[in-house]
Formats: sequence, structure tokens, C-alpha cells
Amino acid sequence: MNAAITGVGGYVPDYRQTNEELSKMVDTSDEWIMSHVGIKERRILKGENQGSSVMGAAAVEDLVKKTGVNKDEIEVLICATTTPDHVFPNCSSMISYKAGLKNAFVFDVSAACCGFIEALEVGSNFIKSGKYKKVVVVAAEKMSSITNYEDRTTCPLFGDGAAAVLLEPCGDDMGVMDTEYHVDGEGGQYLYLKTCGSAYPVTEERVRNHEHQLYQKGPVVYKFAVTNMAEIAARMMERNNLKSEDVDWFIPHQANLRIIDAAVQRMQLPYEKTIINIDKYGNTSGATIAICLWENEKKFKKGDNMIFAAFGAGFLWGSVYLKWAYDPK
Repeated sequence: MNAAITGVGGYVPDYRQTNEELSKMVDTSDEWIMSHVGIKERRILKGENQGSSVMGAAAVEDLVKKTGVNKDEIEVLICATTTPDHVFPNCSSMISYKAGLKNAFVFDVSAACCGFIEALEVGSNFIKSGKYKKVVVVAAEKMSSITNYEDRTTCPLFGDGAAAVLLEPCGDDMGVMDTEYHVDGEGGQYLYLKTCGSAYPVTEERVRNHEHQLYQKGPVVYKFAVTNMAEIAARMMERNNLKSEDVDWFIPHQANLRIIDAAVQRMQLPYEKTIINIDKYGNTSGATIAICLWENEKKFKKGDNMIFAAFGAGFLWGSVYLKWAYDPK
């Protein structure tokens, strides 16, 4: 028995932060951002006390409305997030409360940009165990909350958003067919949030030094990402005997258009089979692939072969081979 995605919901904030707006904050331009990463705008969650759980709950509510699933029948909710509202309680408990899920066993997965595909692996194994029938995986990220808007190299990259999928049992010819994940912990020093954890508690000095915001050594991260995301996606095809004509959709993590291009070339795929929305939403970390599914759901047909691939802080990288389980609704 496999676990299949049987519905998708999502939410992105209304506020659009354009490259022109960023160019008034730091020394950058629309031309520079578009040529280097391919981002035109990103969504930003505004308002006091608004965190990832607000978007996650909205995505779950959208999923419930579209699928008609009974909230009381949802047994597990897994939230992939790097930007929870608080260190504790976990974001999943807040999402379940706000979305009205009263019977779900909940927990968070913190895997940065690999968050959704790693949570998908965990959720699918809950289904495969036979103990659970309805599992929700939601990815919710408020990256604007940890972005340094004085750093011209990182502030154009990130946006906010959330999306959720419902997993249910299916036959062995649909759903999550294969997965592969890797880690190289040495890469942790090149992409991290230094302060707020137990090793580096928050102090005034660390806040002044922007250590409570994301740090990235861009060239190193790019080099690792462009190689490993392309290689793992191609390997997923090879080990499942999939040629380019057999793959209906490639859905990569939306971090940098040049990284996506490298993966498409390595997989020898026609570009029209690649789902790309980085120009509209930027990098929403663990939520990017899930948002791609939500935004493009009507394009997918039952039996479509899909490859997901992501690379992120840790360093973590992975890929999923999935057969889509339903026709457009």
C-alpha cells in the first residue's frame, strides 16, 4: 500500500513586495535580482502577531473546503517549518487549533528548504503503517521574519506562504513511489540562523549584529545546491527507469532560477515540464514545492509521473518520485 496525495490547499499573503520596493531599501535593482535569481516579487505577511501558523491554518482550511474531508477524521498533522511562531509550543499545535482539528496527533519537522519533502516522507510512512488513514502535511514559512532587510544579497530572495496536502491510502501503482535523502552537516556553517537556539541565546549585542536573522554564504550554497539538487533528481529518474519522456512534471525547490535550470538540463527534460513560480513568490523555503502543487493542481492528471527535488540548510537535499492520484476537480 502506498500513500497518495488526494487534495491540495494553500495560502499566500495579499501583500506583494516588488523589486522596486526593495531597491529603495538596499542597493539593488530589478535587473540585478531578475538576472541573478529570477524573482520579480514575493508575498509578505503583514500585521502584528501574525506568524506561520496563520498561513498554515488558512492552507489547511482551504484543503478541507476543497476536499470535503471531515476535520474530525484527520488523524495526523505534520507541519514543515523553519519559522514557527515560537520555539514552543510547536507550530503544528497552533495550526490544528486555529483550523479546528481536534483529533489529530501533531508535530513539526524542521528541515529548512527540504521541509515539505521530508514531512511528505514521514506522512506517507504513517499511511503505509496501516494505522492512519488521513494525514495532512502542511508547509508554512514566514521567511520575512528572519530576513535582514539591510543585506542586499539575501533580502531579495525570501517570501512568505503556506500549502497543505492530504495523504490517504491507495494501491501500489499510485502515490509516493520512491524517496531519497542526504545530509552533509559540514554545510551547516554556510546557511543558518545563529541566535535564538540553546547554543547562542538572544542578547542585545547579537541582535545588533543581526545574528537573529538568516545568514548565507551565497557562493558556497549555490555551488552545493546546483550540483546536488540536479544529481539527486536525475538519479531518481535513473533508478526508477524513467526517461525524460516518462516524466510529466518536475517540481523543484524554488530557490534560484539558475539552480532550477541546471537540474532541468541534467535531467534532459523539456522546460515546459518544469513547474516554476519563483518569479511570483520568491523562496518560501520548505513551502515552495507545496505551493507549486497548490497553484498548478488543475494541470495534473491521474497517473502523472512527478519528480520533486530540494536542497537546503543543513546541508540537506532529497528527491521524491510520485504518481499523481486524481484528475482535475
